[in-house]
Amino acid sequence: MKRNFLAATTVAVLALCAAVPADAQNWLVRGRAIGVLPDASSSLSGLDVDDAYTVELDLSYFFTKNIAVEVIAATARHEVTLNGTSLGKVSVLPPTVTLQYHFTDLGAWKPYVGGGLNYTWFYDVGLQSPLDISRNSWGGALQAGVDYAIDKNWLINLDVKYIWISTDVSAAGSKLTTLDINPWVVGLGVGYRF
Repeated sequence: MKRNFLAATTVAVLALCAAVPADAQNWLVRGRAIGVLPDASSSLSGLDVDDAYTVELDLSYFFTKNIAVEVIAATARHEVTLNGTSLGKVSVLPPTVTLQYHFTDLGAWKPYVGGGLNYTWFYDVGLQSPLDISRNSWGGALQAGVDYAIDKNWLINLDVKYIWISTDVSAAGSKLTTLDINPWVVGLGVGYRF
């Protein structure tokens, strides 16, 4: 599933890239290595979600030199624990859209801030029976980052996001608690503007 998703996302991004005129400079594609660092909380003491590390692909479109919209695609697998004991693993697919403001008067340094919406789909749930979780979550997202332009097209990127994600944990169909995952997503990567 993870490979199929990443392959489909890559093909979609490349197809978009091919359709854009060479001199447009409205599009920016980035690849990042990311750490997904949950800030987990729940009414059930000791319930936690471990960190995960993966790759992220994003595509930005600039409406003006300062205003852009970004769509990110990534998937990660997390271990869920109770007082340090594993309850199993869960995969998450959290596509996120943010509207960004880019500061462009600092030479090669181009910091930005953004805010938007996240939808998370929980899949490949491998929790110990009879535990289960709800499969969908909607929440907000905040973002800050900086691009460093190497030349006209290539850049290095540092990005930090905070995403509100939660799910209901149940046992044999009865709700036990709501688990707020709320990860910090920290990424470092490269981008290409065209």
